[in-house]
Amino acid sequence: MTDTPGSEPTAPEPGSEQRLPATRPPAEVAPVERFTWPPSVRAVELTPERAAQVVRQSSNARWVGFLGVVIVILFIAIYWFYELAPLGITEPRLDTEAAAQQVTSVERGYNLYEANCAQCHGANGEGGIGPTLNRQDKLFAHLSVDYINNVLVVGGRYVCGNPNSLMPVWSNEGHPPGPLNYIQIEDLVAFIRAPSTETYTKRDPELFEPRHDPISGEVQTFTGWVDPAYKPAPGATPYPACWEDEFATPSGSPAPSGATPSGSPAASASGDANATVVKLVASGIKYDPTALTAPADKPFVIEFDNQDASTPHDVEIKDSTGAVKFKGDVFPGVATRQYQVPALAAGSYPFLCTIHPTVMTGTLTVQ
Repeated sequence: MTDTPGSEPTAPEPGSEQRLPATRPPAEVAPVERFTWPPSVRAVELTPERAAQVVRQSSNARWVGFLGVVIVILFIAIYWFYELAPLGITEPRLDTEAAAQQVTSVERGYNLYEANCAQCHGANGEGGIGPTLNRQDKLFAHLSVDYINNVLVVGGRYVCGNPNSLMPVWSNEGHPPGPLNYIQIEDLVAFIRAPSTETYTKRDPELFEPRHDPISGEVQTFTGWVDPAYKPAPGATPYPACWEDEFATPSGSPAPSGATPSGSPAASASGDANATVVKLVASGIKYDPTALTAPADKPFVIEFDNQDASTPHDVEIKDSTGAVKFKGDVFPGVATRQYQVPALAAGSYPFLCTIHPTVMTGTLTVQ
């Protein structure tokens, strides 16, 4: 085979290699039907009855949807009034629940106070070994929630800086930890700060059921201590941070009535050395004796020995009508004062300590 132009092609020699590509038959495209759909098995046509039924069902569905929307709107409106109580129509639910929880907290705090605090501070907060708690001037600005919390966590040394204070640590978060957890501390503070305008139910500490008077069968109740209407008098001296300072005599001030400048008690303010002296002792938040005798129509002296350390006491004498006939100075122990009592008519006179009126009482017989 030659590539010379004009030359005739010659047959390949036997045994030579065929180098040209083999010819292929033309490809035929397979027939495909596109965008077609098999014919429907059956035709569905709406009869007049079926069309009317569809219309009725559509109308019913619309009514159901409308009623559903109306119900949702009414529910939202009712819940809005129930939850938020607009326009003062009723009390909001959350406020009602908070008030109910506050009442429960105060009633639980009453039981905690009875079990842990009344022995030192008195059954009604009138004071005893510990300071008074129910005084309005103290509750107004001194015994705040934060202050009481601090005292319960730190102990009595927080009050007067006395490391030997008898007031222990009550909170289990203190050092050393006390017996009360934070919920009990909150309940105790709620009781001390409860308003006097509210009446609460005394409840059993374990079952929390109302207590009943064993004689009358009536439910026992109590009221709070804080008077919401109380306001201190203009220019009133604030209650001291340390309760013992209330009874301290400022330096340079005159000596108390019935005492000499040196601090020792005088025999008689009137100079009557022959006046009858009646001795009275305060020990353990109690009077000893509880029955005194004095002469009628003559002034006499009550020699009052307060043996309760750092605890204030006094003596107040009343007549049968409750009128006050004599009131001595309040002073903390350990100390002795001589009260100069004016002449009293013959009769029986109750006397008491104004700081502890429920536990320190007695009777003076004048004859």
